[in-house]
Amino acid sequence: MWAELVDAGLDQKEAKLYLAVLSQGSPTVAQAAEAAGVSRTNAYDIAKRLAHRGLLSTVDREPGGRAVLRAADPQHLLDEWHQRRDLLERLVPQLRAIHAKGGTAPRSRYLEGAGGIRTALFETLNWPSPLRGILSMQDLMTVPGADAMAEYIRRRAERGLWLNVVRSAQKDREGGWPSSDAEFRRTRYAPDDYVFTMTMIIGSDAVAMLSSTEENFALVIESAEYAEMQRNLFEVLWAASRPR
Repeated sequence: MWAELVDAGLDQKEAKLYLAVLSQGSPTVAQAAEAAGVSRTNAYDIAKRLAHRGLLSTVDREPGGRAVLRAADPQHLLDEWHQRRDLLERLVPQLRAIHAKGGTAPRSRYLEGAGGIRTALFETLNWPSPLRGILSMQDLMTVPGADAMAEYIRRRAERGLWLNVVRSAQKDREGGWPSSDAEFRRTRYAPDDYVFTMTMIIGSDAVAMLSSTEENFALVIESAEYAEMQRNLFEVLWAASRPR
């Protein structure tokens, strides 16, 4: 199992020491070191690194007695991953913006599969407010799925990021995602002749397009001119659409 922990971000000795403490309950450093197959000197250094990450703690067994190690709940590994993912989702668009300044040509990225669709969708959380969107609701509930969409709405509302959205009635579902000040959303419905099978989210300098499962891809185009054109087209559609 230590190999899986290495894949999750620990080095080999950290993984073995963490497993030793986890399996023994409250071992001393010497006991954990022996079980993990590392020297006692190395075990102290490794324990400090794991404690810094919140995966281990040192507890005095009794006044004057030897300290013992205790492992944190393994759920901490998942919590740590979520925190790191949130950080990267905020950081990567900023780094990409710096990278984009190296040239004036527009950039496009093709992201394949359900993971690519989710990545492109969640990148838009770092774009300025308001976003403009043309949504195929039924397709979004399939990929990236209801749980991902609930998380996206929650995080967008937490950031005060408004979304002006046009949907087609044929791709809608009863009671879903109406206009809401609490969720920072204004909703309108396109004329009945227009059915959207893809989702498009338009920002100030980029546009994200999310396909249905039939083609199963996302495309992000970073171009101020292209985004401006799509915003203008959206405003024409918005004016022709109606509230529910």
